[in-house]
Amino acid sequence: MVRRRPRMVNGGGFVVMSSNQNAVFKVDGCGILGIKGELILRDGDGAPILLIHKKGGVVQALSAHNLWNSYLMHYEEPSKLVFSLREPKSRLLTKSSIKISTDTNGRNRDWGFEVRGSFIKRACTINDRRGNVVAQVGLMETMANKDFYHVVVQPGYDQAFVIGVIAILDNIHGESTRC
Repeated sequence: MVRRRPRMVNGGGFVVMSSNQNAVFKVDGCGILGIKGELILRDGDGAPILLIHKKGGVVQALSAHNLWNSYLMHYEEPSKLVFSLREPKSRLLTKSSIKISTDTNGRNRDWGFEVRGSFIKRACTINDRRGNVVAQVGLMETMANKDFYHVVVQPGYDQAFVIGVIAILDNIHGESTRC
C-alpha cells in the first residue's frame, strides 16, 4: 500500500507499507529536500537507496522529452546510473507512453520498460519490452481516496526500481513529491 504524506505536515512524499503495515520504502521530494526535480528513495529504516534527478540544461530544454535519471546511492552519494525515464513534454505527444531504459552506458536509446494507463487515475502498469506486466498500480477497493493506493510487483522484479518509477510519475503529475 502507498500512502501519500501531506505537504503541510510531513513535507510531502509518500510511504510504501507492507501488508503488515511496516514501512518498506519512503520517498522524499521537494517539500523535504527543497530541490525541484530531485527525489530520494529510502528503505524502511530511512537509508537512501536511489537519488532520482530530472535532467536540465539547454539540450534538455530543446528536447521533446524530459529525462529523469536514477542513481544508486553509495555512502550517501550517487554512484551508478540504474535507470532513465523519458516522458513526453508536449501534450501532442501524450499518446506516446513513458519509456524506461536500464541501459546504464548512456549510449543506447532502447527502452526496456514502459508505463501504460493512467497514473492520475491509479490505473496503470509497468510493462517490459515483451508486454509482460512487471507492476500494477490500482486504487484500494476499501478506499476511494487517491491518497491510498496499492502497488503489486511481480516476483523477480526489483521493488526499488518500481517504486522509483512511481516516485517519478508522482512528481510528473504534480502530486505529493512536487513543490
